[in-house]
Amino acid sequence: MNITPDFIDEKTWNKVLNYIALSDEESPYLLIDRDVVREKVSLIGKGIRNSKLFYAVKANPDKEVLKLVNSLGAGFEIASEGELQILASIGVEPERIITSNPMKTFKFLGQAVEYGVNYFAYDSMAEVEKLARHAPGSNVYVRLSVPNEGSEWPLSKKFGVEMEEATELLLQAKDKGLNPVGITFHVGSQCNNVYNWNTAVDKALDVWESAEQRGIKLKVLNIGGGYPICYTKSVVDIASIEEKVNKAISRKFPEDVEVFLEPGRAVIGDAGIFVSTVIGKARRGDENWLYIDVGVFNGLMESIGGIKYAYAVGSRSEVKTWTLSGPSCDSFDVVDRKVELPEPEVGNRLLILSSGAYTISYASEFNGFSIPKTILL
Repeated sequence: MNITPDFIDEKTWNKVLNYIALSDEESPYLLIDRDVVREKVSLIGKGIRNSKLFYAVKANPDKEVLKLVNSLGAGFEIASEGELQILASIGVEPERIITSNPMKTFKFLGQAVEYGVNYFAYDSMAEVEKLARHAPGSNVYVRLSVPNEGSEWPLSKKFGVEMEEATELLLQAKDKGLNPVGITFHVGSQCNNVYNWNTAVDKALDVWESAEQRGIKLKVLNIGGGYPICYTKSVVDIASIEEKVNKAISRKFPEDVEVFLEPGRAVIGDAGIFVSTVIGKARRGDENWLYIDVGVFNGLMESIGGIKYAYAVGSRSEVKTWTLSGPSCDSFDVVDRKVELPEPEVGNRLLILSSGAYTISYASEFNGFSIPKTILL
């Protein structure tokens, strides 16, 4: 593994290899490069006027990761009492926390209000009534449905409403004593289509203007997350996305509009490398099977939803095509197929690149396998 993969920072790669060489830590574990996180936090939002970054805690809620993000001055987007409790334990101020889950549990909503969180998303009349009862007078922003084409993980079905309903929900929130402050949308996770943001901004503008005509002056445009990272192929970069988004917002929205950003994957994804161990090999029919000690249940759940990782092994043997499997006794635990890798020996390390986001946060202890440890470098 002395050759740096094309899309991994050489400094990160060297840190990882040095750690593996000098540590007796038992795999699997996730290594996070602090410097990459610092760089991403400094870059995201830099190209958008009057923007604020709120890290999506669900991407990686490890306490040390959150401490690092907190030290960099970013805010946080949360959806549950568990996420809130972690932030409270490290002293994050309530004004630096927002929640963009349009369907909140009663327990979470009560704890958020008690803590002082005051920005809530919604997309239904039922949620308006819930917020009016349990968070009276709070700042609310409506979730708008926007195109998710070009996103590897679409999010347009479960949440969001169309423009006319969004306007009505803003009016209903005001009538119920809430403070409607803005509009939010999400173009889909791992979005590589920059035009999704343009279309979404145009739809948001229609709602914004319609609300103003009905006597509601908004101030917040929350553009969600969706910035892609490089897994196995090149993606549009942060600067290019933000140049287009900033141009669209600057041309159409008031100068004092506050732009909220909710990146998760883009902050932590390519800062992480999973360290696993090859625990077995087999020939089954015409397929070569490679078994490792981390799988879809204890860290790589996104692999079944379409995310394709890149892998590295320290072998100079013949390259073969593999079906890559996790350690559990469940046949569903297949991480990837048609993976081209030099044949490793049982006991060799296998590294999974760009794996900092939605790995540990999805992990369970199914079949008795432990959730891997997160280690910051």
